[in-house]
Amino acid sequence: MKFKISWPTGIIIAIASFVIFILSFVYKVTFLPEYDHHLVSENYYKDELNYQQEIDKQNEGAALKENISIQNTSEGIVITFPSEFDPKIITGTISFQRLSNNKIDFTLPIELSSNTLLIKDANLVKGRWDVKIDWFVNNTAYLYKEKIIY
Repeated sequence: MKFKISWPTGIIIAIASFVIFILSFVYKVTFLPEYDHHLVSENYYKDELNYQQEIDKQNEGAALKENISIQNTSEGIVITFPSEFDPKIITGTISFQRLSNNKIDFTLPIELSSNTLLIKDANLVKGRWDVKIDWFVNNTAYLYKEKIIY
């Protein structure tokens, strides 16, 4: 016995298959945890209002004789602060953000005894990081941002 499918039945089967295919993707990205989609910042609108202040802080850092530098080493990441400042008066925070996984983001306080700070290899996962260094010296705020590959 031969099984024949007429062309209208074939078109209906093709469209139904396509709809099921698309709905399976909608289900995956909506309900399955491995396709978690999150914002970079939970306070997106609040952060947007403070953006001009960030630009002003970045311009303060750019006006220095030397700005912060970041280097990859075998031990981790070395952050070098400008030598024109006494390291003991530099305060602030260093934030590491991973856009692909916000569960491994971390923030460290700046506590210096010399102009360099080592972020050890044990704290870092290989890949792309957004580094944001928000630091203060003598009531002047500075900001340094860089995207690094570790």
